[in-house]
Amino acid sequence: MAKVKLTKNELKLQRDALKRFERYLPTLQLKKQQLQLEVRQAREKLAELEEQDRQDVLEHSADLALFASMPDYGLEAEKVTQWRVATRNIAGTEVPVHGGLEWERQEMDIFETPLWIDDALEMVERKAEFRLKRQLMAELVACLEDELRTVTQRVNLFEKVKIPDAQENIRRINIYIGDQQTNSVGRSKIAKAKCQERDADAL
Repeated sequence: MAKVKLTKNELKLQRDALKRFERYLPTLQLKKQQLQLEVRQAREKLAELEEQDRQDVLEHSADLALFASMPDYGLEAEKVTQWRVATRNIAGTEVPVHGGLEWERQEMDIFETPLWIDDALEMVERKAEFRLKRQLMAELVACLEDELRTVTQRVNLFEKVKIPDAQENIRRINIYIGDQQTNSVGRSKIAKAKCQERDADAL
């Protein structure tokens, strides 16, 4: 605990600080609760995306095996031209969110490519979108968890350090000022008694 001056000015400063801490603490606690809820929801969403991806692989495992055994047939003709990432404000924290993908598909000779090529390209698009969504959701979870750690540290700082320190400083200063006032009253009584004795002796 930092050393404080035992004065009335310091008492006012400590009281003002205590009021400020007590005013900010509920806001921080509310933000902490909001972040806890958002982190839980984001983790659930990430788990859903991973489960959807897993189910998609299971449903199309035969197709994937077929595609893997075939020559390339121009699958490289499919490419992402733009990956849009937006931002969203969650409890005062800017986090990334998926804004969509734009694809470019080159023209292919329908006589030289197999019939399943369109299905393969659609699967490539779907898998890429799943992976990018999952990546962004993992980043969102990491951002929210980091912010939650920071807010939790601030809440703990206010609850366990700042507010108790200010209360203790106010208590100490009040005791000191009370003792000084008691001593002052005692000294004034002694001085008054001495003056009365001196006046009595003078008579």
